[in-house]
Amino acid sequence: MPDDGAPGTPGTPRPRPRPPGRAAPERGAAPERGAAPERGAAPEPCAAPEPCAAPDRRAAPERRAAPQRLERPPRPAPEPLGEGERPAALLAATAVSAAVAVGVIVSAATVKDLSRHGGSLPGAVFIAAVLALLAGGLYQRRYWAVLGFEALLAFQILVTSLALVVASTVIAAVGCLLSVALGGWLFWKLLRVMSRIGAGERMRAGGR
Repeated sequence: MPDDGAPGTPGTPRPRPRPPGRAAPERGAAPERGAAPERGAAPEPCAAPEPCAAPDRRAAPERRAAPQRLERPPRPAPEPLGEGERPAALLAATAVSAAVAVGVIVSAATVKDLSRHGGSLPGAVFIAAVLALLAGGLYQRRYWAVLGFEALLAFQILVTSLALVVASTVIAAVGCLLSVALGGWLFWKLLRVMSRIGAGERMRAGGR
C-alpha cells in the first residue's frame, strides 16, 4: 500500500521539490534566461546572423589604378630611314671601313718582308676586301653590313682595352683611351641606325 499523503499510484516517481523562493512558472510564460528548458518543450529558434557588410567597391579601382601610374609608357617604334637618308654615324662608319681597307693594302704593299712581321700579302688582300665590302654595304644602308661593322667595333674595343692595361707610355695609354671612347660612341650610335634600317626592311617585306 502506498504511504498516506503520497500522491500517485505505486511505482510513480515523486516530483522533485522546488527550491524555496522560486515560484512555478505559469503556463505559456517564457522560461527565464539561463534556465534549462523543460522536457518536451520546443527549442528556441536561433537568431538569424547579421548580414555581412558589402565591401566598398569604389576603393578597388583606386588600388588597381595606383600601380598603373608607375608603369613606363611603351617606347615608340623606330622610324624607318627616309629615301636617301644616311645618318652621320652611318657615314662615319663607311668612311672608317674604307679608310682601314686602303690602309691595309698600302701597308701590305710598302712593308718589306711582311711575313717576318706576322703578316702576308694574301691575308692583307682578304682583310681589305672584307672591309671594302662592308663599306659598300654601309653606304647602301644594308642591315648585314651595319651588323658586321658593329662586330668589328666590339672586337676592336675589347683588344684596345686589353692593350690599355699593358701600355708602357702615356702616349700609348692616351691613344688606347681615345680609340675605346670613339669606338664606343660609334657603336652606340650605330645601334639606333641599325634598328631604323631593320624597321624599313620589315616594312618593305610586309608591303609585298
